[in-house]
Amino acid sequence: MSAATILVIGSANMDMIVQSERLPRPGETVIGGTFSMVPGGKGANQAVAAGRLGGRAAFAACLGDDDFGRSLCRTYERDGVDTRAVQLIPDTHTGVAFILVDSHGENLISVASGANARFTPERLGVLDSLDLAPQWVLLQLEIPLETVAAAARWARQRGASVILDPAPAPCGGLPDSLLSLVDILTPNEVEAAALTGLRVDSPESALEAGRLLVARGAKTALVKLGERGGVCVAASESWQYSTPSVKAVDTTAAGDCFAGALAVALSEGQTLRNAVGFAARAAALSVTRVGAQSSLPQRADLCAQPPETA
Repeated sequence: MSAATILVIGSANMDMIVQSERLPRPGETVIGGTFSMVPGGKGANQAVAAGRLGGRAAFAACLGDDDFGRSLCRTYERDGVDTRAVQLIPDTHTGVAFILVDSHGENLISVASGANARFTPERLGVLDSLDLAPQWVLLQLEIPLETVAAAARWARQRGASVILDPAPAPCGGLPDSLLSLVDILTPNEVEAAALTGLRVDSPESALEAGRLLVARGAKTALVKLGERGGVCVAASESWQYSTPSVKAVDTTAAGDCFAGALAVALSEGQTLRNAVGFAARAAALSVTRVGAQSSLPQRADLCAQPPETA
């Protein structure tokens, strides 16, 4: 097996999805939905996105030693992801997510972390026994924060660059000591607001948030604004990018698709501007499909059928 150029360290879940006309209010039951069960979890989504788009990807995660865990591991392997750093943990369940999606593609998500919560820094030791030589390490926030920080340090010590998708939005923010280990930070509006305390609802406010995050230590901040594109901020420059206009069906894994696609393009030697454009196109295509990993495009899909305008 060839050494991975992209290593994703993070969470894995089995997603249980109910689609209905609208989302229920607190205490309300909405009848008439459809049900599906698909692999998810932000870390797994990023790894599968990278694998499907042609990247040499590896995944480090903790799953329960149960039917869901073993089934999920097989799905990653079918997408070309190196799973030697996936650990099956006894006496706990694989993470599960319950997702409600309305007719406009908006969603509500509740997660029972299970084995993801057992991914302690000590479990990163498995990486040193493998012949991994990643150029890019992708991280998210569905495993313990101390493990995310330890993984960023592990990457930096081995000369790899770090992409951190700070999702779910961190209630208490993130320490500058972690941000200083991040090469590319990819928050959306909600996450950028949580990290900076600013209201982020426009390219101008996204630019302000990005500058603050760079000042706090991140080398580059990509603040995503959904269908409005986003802004890229580095110490020496800033610019705005656009996103293809599509009819969204389900936005569940769009951010994960963006991160995985970004890493693939960068690992191929594309410039950051071109890599962001590639990632935006991949993410736009993903929201036209239902589910987390079921929505992630193959490289051939992206080349043959770019997202159509709404």
